[in-house]
Order: sequence, then C-alpha cells, then structure tokens
Amino acid sequence: MATVNKDSKIAVLCGGLSSEREVSLRSGEKVYKSLLSSGYVNAKKIDVGRDIATVLKDGNFEYAFNVLHGKYGEDGCIQGVLEFLQIPYTGPGVKASAICLDKDTTKTLLKEGGIPIIKSCCVSNEDDLTKVFDELNFPVMVKPAREGSSIGMTKVNTKDELKDAFKIAKKTDDKILIEEFKNGESCTVGVLEKDGKIFATPILGFRTKTEWYDYEAKYTQGLTEFILPANFNDELTKKIQELSIKAFKICECSGVSRVDFLVVGDTPYCLEINTSPGMTDLSDLPAQANEMGIDYNNLVEMILNTAGLNK
Repeated sequence: MATVNKDSKIAVLCGGLSSEREVSLRSGEKVYKSLLSSGYVNAKKIDVGRDIATVLKDGNFEYAFNVLHGKYGEDGCIQGVLEFLQIPYTGPGVKASAICLDKDTTKTLLKEGGIPIIKSCCVSNEDDLTKVFDELNFPVMVKPAREGSSIGMTKVNTKDELKDAFKIAKKTDDKILIEEFKNGESCTVGVLEKDGKIFATPILGFRTKTEWYDYEAKYTQGLTEFILPANFNDELTKKIQELSIKAFKICECSGVSRVDFLVVGDTPYCLEINTSPGMTDLSDLPAQANEMGIDYNNLVEMILNTAGLNK
C-alpha cells in the first residue's frame, strides 16, 4: 500500500485496445481531472497503446492509476507490464485480474468457496451447443466469458435462437458462457480497501427500461433507475455484503473491485467480479461511495493509496 506524494508522477491508464475503450476513456478523464483538483499536479492521462511500456519508462512514472476495462487492461496484461517496470498500480494484481475477467473461471472458484452461482456451461465451438440442450433449462443468457459491460450478450428464449446468439458472442471472445436465465433483482456491491481493511459499500440495486441490464441500459442516461441503498431487508443486505467480501478474498483481489449479483427470493447469486470498476458520471462505484459519505475525489485518492506491487 502506498501513500502517494502530491508531487508524484501518476499515469492514469485509460482507453486501451478492448471493446470497452470508450467507457474507459470517460473513466480516465474523470479520474485525471479529480487528481488534478486534489493537488496531484504531475498526474497525466495516457491513452494506452501497444507502446505503453516505452511510454511509462520514458515518462519516469512512479504510480499507475488503472482505469482500463476489458482485454489487456483488466485481464492481468497491463498488471504484468507494471510489475516488470516496478510501477505500483491500483486494483488487483496479475492473478486476480486474469481470474476475474474470465466469468467461467470465477464461477468455478466461487462455487468451490460456497458462494451461490447460477447453473451454466462453457462452449468454444458451434458443435458443442448440443450439450446446452442437455445441461440447461431455457431461457438462457449467452455471453462472452471474457468481456465486460454486457458486450456481446444475448438473451435466448428458444433452442432455435441459440446459434445466432453464439455467433454474436463469438465476435469478441472464443470462450462463450451460457447461463440459465433467472428473474430476480440485479444489484452490485463495491469492495474497497483502506489502511489494510476490506469493507463493502452499500448495495446498489437497479431497475431497467430494457429487458435486462444490457450495454444500452448501463451507459444511456434515463434507461436505468438506481436504488441506493437497494430495497433488501437487513438480513439479506448483510448476507450480500458478506458474500461480496468473501468473493473478493476467494479470487485474491486487492484495492478495489465490484461484485455483481442477481437476487432471486432470498438467494444472492454471484454473477461476476469487476476488478477495474467504471469511474464515469454514470458508474456504480462512485455512487455507492458517495452514499457512504465518500465523495468522488476522496474515492479516487483512497484507491490511489492502495497502489502496490506483487499482489
């Protein structure tokens, strides 16, 4: 953990090469402006390309604030570069990042750890789709296993629709997760660290004007109603927050993450862990932190001070 000096050279890493590039650029701009307003005069926003190692080395950066989303930024790749360059960085390390970007691997670990998950299977080839008919009940959700922001996701109501949904998901990933669809309440919990202590934020629930919480609902103003704190009783609230911290620890996360759930009755099913949560005006984590009395600038500074190596 670091206590970063206001004169330290901080690289705000955003943009990148994934399909979540535009969201990451918005997150990066917001974090960059926040650091400047908090007095970190040597912060610099960097749109990450394949020359990032050279850019970081030539710039003599002392810390990296990672707000890259998706491939190369949230899968352990940029974390590995920063480890080689010995530049302390925010968010989970190489191993946790690689695990959590893969929804199937995450679910396997969480299931072994006793956390409820929705029944699913993984396929890589169109010929393997027949096993979905044997193992799962329809409707199902078809998703790229290693994508975020609901990119490439489709709800499939009948077996006849499955092949087209598979092809859509295949455009962004070779590993496709197919998961039984359940009606429930969607919610998310931020998990943060401060002074070595791990704590959960208030639970953010949401109702969408779309059929499910897709990309359009996430990033279009007015399409989602946010409920903060979510309308769960005290017992269920405590259970979801405890499961969030447990999931964070099982996957060896550090610094900051966000854990997504679908609550069906009194069972919170863990869907995934986001190791580089969005930091835009519409993002979940800043709203959750604000509910706790942590404003945006303080949240950014809190995350910055968890920067480290060898996580």
